[in-house]
Amino acid sequence: MAQVICVGGVFFKCEDPEGLMAWYHDALGLKLNHYGGADFLHADSARAFPQGARTIFSGFKSETDYFAPSKHVFMINLIIDDMDAMLARLSEKGVPLEGEPQDFDYGRFAWVMDPNGVKVELWQPIEPKG
Repeated sequence: MAQVICVGGVFFKCEDPEGLMAWYHDALGLKLNHYGGADFLHADSARAFPQGARTIFSGFKSETDYFAPSKHVFMINLIIDDMDAMLARLSEKGVPLEGEPQDFDYGRFAWVMDPNGVKVELWQPIEPKG
């Protein structure tokens, strides 16, 4: 029986795709491919977080304020490998955080807004114990 096994891509409209992707490259360090997007190899996240790396596909209630201050109906969550280094990079690049970073038993989180007004959640998973 056929199954969906992973999210294959996230595609969106914006006024300045090249400028937006340049921001993701500069601010967050994404390596851009020859199409101007970024490829995330599943093997890379699995090596870094064998049990913790995953793609979450989930709806939120329409009245949630979790995506605020963004006015968009979606948020982007990016897995990172080193929260402290990422926070230092963002500070160096002058990218303000949205709220304070938070730590939970399943990971560390921080949030920024991209130039397109989309909230980006940065997540450093924590490997499950046991």
